[in-house]
Amino acid sequence: MKKSILAFSPIAALMPMLAHADAIAAPVANKGDTAWMIVATLLVIMMSIPGLALFYGGLVRTKNMLSILMQVFMIFALIVVLWSLYGYSAAFTAGNPFIGTLSKAFMSGVKPESLGATFSKGVVIPELIFFAFQATFAAITVALVVGAFAERMKFSAVMLFSALWFTFSYLPIAHMVWYWDGPDAITDAASLATVTANAGWLWAKGALDFAGGTVVHINAGVAGLVGAFVVGKRLGYGRESMAPHSLTLTMVGASLLWVGWFGFNAGSALEANGSAVLAFCTTLVATAAATLSWVAAETLIKGKASMLGAVSGAVAGLVAITPAAGFVGIMGALVMGLLVSPLCLWGVTGLKRLLGVDDALDVFGVHGIGGMFGAIATGVFAAPALGGIGLYDYVTNAAVADYSISSQVWIQTQAVLTTIAWSATVSFITFKLVDLVIGLRVSQEAEREGLDITTHGESAYHN
Repeated sequence: MKKSILAFSPIAALMPMLAHADAIAAPVANKGDTAWMIVATLLVIMMSIPGLALFYGGLVRTKNMLSILMQVFMIFALIVVLWSLYGYSAAFTAGNPFIGTLSKAFMSGVKPESLGATFSKGVVIPELIFFAFQATFAAITVALVVGAFAERMKFSAVMLFSALWFTFSYLPIAHMVWYWDGPDAITDAASLATVTANAGWLWAKGALDFAGGTVVHINAGVAGLVGAFVVGKRLGYGRESMAPHSLTLTMVGASLLWVGWFGFNAGSALEANGSAVLAFCTTLVATAAATLSWVAAETLIKGKASMLGAVSGAVAGLVAITPAAGFVGIMGALVMGLLVSPLCLWGVTGLKRLLGVDDALDVFGVHGIGGMFGAIATGVFAAPALGGIGLYDYVTNAAVADYSISSQVWIQTQAVLTTIAWSATVSFITFKLVDLVIGLRVSQEAEREGLDITTHGESAYHN
């Protein structure tokens, strides 16, 4: 009935003109995409607080439980503030191949009606939700690093290091990997060349990183390894028991990480579409496969399946699939999950002993090694012949016909090596600078008594 009234009303005569006006009007953010990105952002916040905090908290000794919770909680708050002051602008404005500008510092010009690009032409989301989503990525990346030198670093040193490392390592890597002008800026070969010239250095090379294999995991893993070396081993390391005080809390934290990671990976599609669904499914399957793979390998080696092994496998799978989530197929994700766990198991045992480093919570062994494997394996399993989606040409608006695994793996390797070199250099300089200014380590007496009481004047548990 309503349709008939419309058909014979004067309004019907205006429909062609209205349609034409819509065609030439500026894009409008879809409510479904916006709602999904709000949910995804909330999920990533949950990954950090409480997810990562509880995961790390359960792994340290009782006397240091609150200290690691405090570090993760305060780093999250610090980085969100710095992101709003200058981080967002430095990472996501056109500057040079290595860093953006301060044109959006203090969120200048970013309003509720401001729109941000997605990966589809003509599809946009509110820029403010992109700002918030990316803020959570920056915050959890910096928080990941502290697990490597847990139980012996000054709280003030942790905070100063976090601010400096975020500024000089996270922001440039994020810009290099993820910044470009967006698909609507590409209409022909000439405009593609302009977009490429304006883009981050690794994006321009064609590096694939769906949700942060280089930006988040390799970046944080390498920083953690450098920190563990520079800060030094915990007192009694190798002689005293330093077993996790609560694998129950670690399991709860790992579960929150797994759930939250769906926002991390599927949210990186920036739309509620098939790409987000693919990332959701690959994240689910890779993590499950990696959990089984770690426990199986551990059982073969040690004769027992452990809860610590199960959660370590889950995190390794989540790390590995992060750069690949929207690029590989389900079976590719399954294979990546199966392969990453034995590598990371070696990383937290054999490699750790070989390096002679006290990476307290195995940040490098899981995030560094898993991130490197995931980034390179993305180049393999993104191939259409192996079930991946391949590459997309925004000039022709169609999939690229020819996909070279060897060429893409080389591009991925360049991204991995660039991230390692950048993060290692910035991290070493930053740790040394912080040590010079305020010192890195607590006193031996404070370390023996525990950081909860000596630093924060509180205890996690009371008898």
